Amino acid sequence: MSDNKSLKAELRTEDFGSAGARRLLRTKRIPAVIYGKNEPVHIILDSREFTNKMRHFSETALLKISVGKKSYECLMKDYQENLMRAEIKHVDFFEVTRGQVLRTLVSIVLKGNPVGTKEGGVLDQVMHEVEIECFPKDLPAALEADVTSLKINQSLHLKDVVIPANVKVLDDLAKTVASVKGVKAEAVAPAEEAVAVAAPAEADKDAKAKK
Repeated sequence: MSDNKSLKAELRTEDFGSAGARRLLRTKRIPAVIYGKNEPVHIILDSREFTNKMRHFSETALLKISVGKKSYECLMKDYQENLMRAEIKHVDFFEVTRGQVLRTLVSIVLKGNPVGTKEGGVLDQVMHEVEIECFPKDLPAALEADVTSLKINQSLHLKDVVIPANVKVLDDLAKTVASVKGVKAEAVAPAEEAVAVAAPAEADKDAKAKK
């Protein structure tokens, strides 16, 4: 496993609660919890290490968290952030078990430049993530949806996305993932309407001038 997907932590056995969390944050450490099949494990992360590696994490990135001599294979499920201070306040991890089916959300990434956008259309991504089921070893970082062949007013559906082997999609395959919408026709209509509205106004102005 890449070093960017590994974290070192210490076990948190005391000083719980909001006051304890604030004391940890002041010392550049982050309170965190590992949830899973057993009781939650409360841990403490090094703030610098976590923030430096966080950009490599995603909801489907398997992380190795070492706590003393024990290690946990986890997914990062959520985190709390103080935007004013640019500070991570708390992190939630979910422990996965090798050999057991995992159910999670995975991002959908669009690939390619649609034909329709070269003709004046606009690409609209309707679906950004989908729920899947697979073993941890088969967990994809993301699903790629190739939109290259989409023309104006055409759509790509979930059934058209290439799904890796051993991965099961748990959503409706008829759902639209992305589409290319035509905007030229829509832009002309308001302009024509504006002209139609302006015309009576000009006629009324001319009538008053003649009086």
